[in-house]
Amino acid sequence: MEMKFNDNWKFWIEGDSFALVWNIPDIAREVTLPHDAMIEKPAHEESLNGGNTGYRDGDVYNYVKLFQAPEEYKDKTVMLKFEGVYMNAFVYVNGQLAGKNPFGYTTFYVPLNNFLRFGQENEIRVQVRNGAMTNSRWYSGGGIYRDVYLLVSDLVHIVPEGVQVKTESADEEYAVLHVDTELENCFHTPAELVLETVIQDAAGNTAAQDRTLVTVFAQDKRKMSQRMTVVRPEMWSAESPALYTCVTCLIQDGTVIDKSKEKFGIRTLSLDAKRGLRVNGSTVKLRGACIHHDSGLLGAATYDSVQFRQIRKLKEAGFNAVRMSHHPMAPAMLRACDELGMYVMDETFDMWNRCKSNYDYGLYFQEWWEKDVTAMVRKDFNHPSVILYSVGNEIPEIGTDHGAKICHDLSSKIKELDDTRFTLASINGVFAAGDQVDRIVADVVSDLSKAGKIDGNVNDFMTLMDGHMDEIVVHNAITERLERACAGVDIAGYNYMTARYEMDGEKYPNRVIVGSETYPPEIARNWNLVEKLDHVIGDFTWTGWDYIGEAGVGVPAYQWGEGGFGAGFPCQLAYPGDLDITGFRRPASYYREAVFGLSTKPYIAVQDPNRYGQQLIKTPWVISDTVSSWTWGGCDGKPVVVEVYSQGKETELFINGKSCGRKPAGKAAGFRTLFETTYEPGTILAVSYDEDGNQMGQMELHTAGEDRNLVLTAEPEMKDQFIYIDAVLCDQDGNTATDSDMKITLDVEGCAEAVGFGSGNPKPKYNFNEGVTETFHGRAQIVLMRTGSGKVQVKVSAEDGKTAELNLI
Repeated sequence: MEMKFNDNWKFWIEGDSFALVWNIPDIAREVTLPHDAMIEKPAHEESLNGGNTGYRDGDVYNYVKLFQAPEEYKDKTVMLKFEGVYMNAFVYVNGQLAGKNPFGYTTFYVPLNNFLRFGQENEIRVQVRNGAMTNSRWYSGGGIYRDVYLLVSDLVHIVPEGVQVKTESADEEYAVLHVDTELENCFHTPAELVLETVIQDAAGNTAAQDRTLVTVFAQDKRKMSQRMTVVRPEMWSAESPALYTCVTCLIQDGTVIDKSKEKFGIRTLSLDAKRGLRVNGSTVKLRGACIHHDSGLLGAATYDSVQFRQIRKLKEAGFNAVRMSHHPMAPAMLRACDELGMYVMDETFDMWNRCKSNYDYGLYFQEWWEKDVTAMVRKDFNHPSVILYSVGNEIPEIGTDHGAKICHDLSSKIKELDDTRFTLASINGVFAAGDQVDRIVADVVSDLSKAGKIDGNVNDFMTLMDGHMDEIVVHNAITERLERACAGVDIAGYNYMTARYEMDGEKYPNRVIVGSETYPPEIARNWNLVEKLDHVIGDFTWTGWDYIGEAGVGVPAYQWGEGGFGAGFPCQLAYPGDLDITGFRRPASYYREAVFGLSTKPYIAVQDPNRYGQQLIKTPWVISDTVSSWTWGGCDGKPVVVEVYSQGKETELFINGKSCGRKPAGKAAGFRTLFETTYEPGTILAVSYDEDGNQMGQMELHTAGEDRNLVLTAEPEMKDQFIYIDAVLCDQDGNTATDSDMKITLDVEGCAEAVGFGSGNPKPKYNFNEGVTETFHGRAQIVLMRTGSGKVQVKVSAEDGKTAELNLI
């Protein structure tokens, strides 16, 4: 029996690490898990974490839950399952340490039997020691931010995560499944058992079944294997995510004493340098998005419906794969990927033995990596969405002798636990170069100087990287390091090393490559190579979804300090995402959709005419500074640059019915055509034409009128725990007023509470729980959590006196 253990926890923050009185203080308040304690406090300029976590600090968090342990639990196996606690979790039962886990992203179990007082009230106390800063390069959140479960079973039972279903072979006629089931007997006498396994299709019909007699001896574990055949199987893929259920029953003396239900998919994987990655025998190119784990305005708190919304929106935007960076993915998101159809690259760590932050997981890696890798693989095994495991992200030591050995050990451990998926390391060649960087810089500067491309006096390595990354990453010193780093894995994961794709395909004919992390502006170049080269299986952009932390990396700027690496407070978001933190698609998303060939309709994005002629300071993650709008107050008659993203051969632009001419589009123009024109309020229209001059599609934007109102619209898909509501400033025709942002306040009554209120602005003035925000390009978002099944009244008031109301049932 597995039941959620999320309700009725007491929470407080206390820095006293040695409390003589083991009590629950008056300041404790009731919370329901999942709970992100870090997001509750506003960002502040003096944060010790700085922009890493969006100027939010960690602390020592305390959680307590009291529960009654029935007398019958004496003859049961009782444990707690924590899906994620960030970080350094210590679990005490009745004042005694029962378990701990330093890594903030690992599922871990805490056996309770030796600590419980049966027939009495028991205290579960979790101390989360997240006060040592810095410990993360991005917004981590803090506390028990994923679900907690109470597991109760007989002393003879199925081991948690002990049922693993593997597809041995599959075609249109038959699928052969191999089902392993781990059993444990905590009695002091042998147990005579029947293991019954039933495979059910999506409709609940029996597709296969097997019964096996087994004796599990006292104080012993036993793994049982069963092979079953499914007739005319429905195969799982991103395009057709068919799922089955494996129902496992453990029977003793005719009575079911334990039961497990595991969803899984029937699918096969294969990989080689000539046919690339194949799923069910068909070649797949991965249209990938790197994502961090925060849930936008909710912080790091992880909920099923929120994860489903995120994966659904990413899929609608054209992605078919996600890389969870840089740690194991939450079970809730894995379920979403399984059901909606999204391939997953799951990742172990962002660091090994060399810390990237003062107090990060590098302090614990050597002693804990094997346990955490095991936890990740056991969590992932039955999820068909998971096809790749990354053993680390941009590990500095990976190209050294000992680093290559660690890479091999990590990959081997994964293969020992799961031989059905493929491994890689996400390698940044520059980081891996280590002590060779000076040599690389000197050689590259010398070559560029001889070619007349630079003046020979470059002494800023970041400047050199920004303008000449291709020359850097193909250096022989990086080639040497890559040979060591790639030796222990199935796939070479290249972070920002597109320039190596073709040359390494020739030099290493058996090397399979994936762009494990790439710059958004390079998608046209990258995708051309992905489609052209058999040995390159996909591209993962940084990032698919914007996130809190790494503040400013994708923020365009016109003065130093406004954005990019120099961005300071109040910048809190990274801002390189195709989708912003509210899930609203930004222009880069439509550019990518055109490159992928998924839309015949052109897309219009407009550079700010107020900034025309000014030098844009941008990082490699910034395409341009655009908004999809033709509403620019005070800019009449000013020059403006209009970007049109299209896969057609030509694109034509019209302003108020007058043609600005046709220009090349599609692959010949990098799928991004620029028109320099003059801003005139009214209508702008882009038309895309194919090779024969026929219209493929069109898009138009209208200038918003002066009479503007707030409009509230609830997303129709969110009908369960959460309600997402868009608050948009627009005219009577629905045109968004992107040029008149204002402060708005929120009031909610009825059977829901506001748990998030904000916008996609990378520099928010208010915390997401304050009930006040400012629109950004005319938009804001409200996130409600239902507290009952009754009516909900939402009211938003703008600073100009206008209001909007929405009544929900």
